[in-house]
Amino acid sequence: MDTSSETKIGCLHVVGVILLTVFISVSVTLWVIQYFLFPKPFKPVTLDERETTVLEQKLQRIGLPAPPDDLTPEPYTEVGANREISLTEKELNALLAKNTDMAEKAVIDLADNLASAKILLPLDPDFPFIGGKTLKVNAGMELAYANNNPIIKLKGVSVWGVAVPNAWLGNLKNVDLVSEFGGNAGFWQSFAAGVEDIHVEEDHLLIKLKE
Repeated sequence: MDTSSETKIGCLHVVGVILLTVFISVSVTLWVIQYFLFPKPFKPVTLDERETTVLEQKLQRIGLPAPPDDLTPEPYTEVGANREISLTEKELNALLAKNTDMAEKAVIDLADNLASAKILLPLDPDFPFIGGKTLKVNAGMELAYANNNPIIKLKGVSVWGVAVPNAWLGNLKNVDLVSEFGGNAGFWQSFAAGVEDIHVEEDHLLIKLKE
């Protein structure tokens, strides 16, 4: 094989590598754009017949929804009153899907002492640069109970997979909101005074209220 033929084969090889590299780069770029700017809606959570019955019984114990005869006149009493809210992760997401317009836009995850949420927020078409796109937000909140007080801490927020700086969150990241703001009369003080226990574990949330 003469030198000119070898040169042509060498050039074709280089061109092929370049084209392959360009193809891979474009493919990855398109995938990133599709994943971050056009995320697929979440699949609404649905319950089977048994799970639906269990959830309805839980809701009825706390008065939701009100039964048809709920307006029957009767004297008020707290004898036998339920003071616990106990829901599974699936039940929470099913309630979200059934009772709000967030069925395909939000999903909740429960882990040990942690409640997390993924939210898809459509942006206004007039928003600069990324108008009409979908904002993908992840957030985590620590939920627990210790020293006779609930613990509520923002663990962080990310947008399109990029963690938002603590300064942009008002320096509230990892701050116990009850401890920080519960000393003054207001929402957090009242909230803490009415809670006996908060327990979050994998797939389950339990909140006990005081008398």
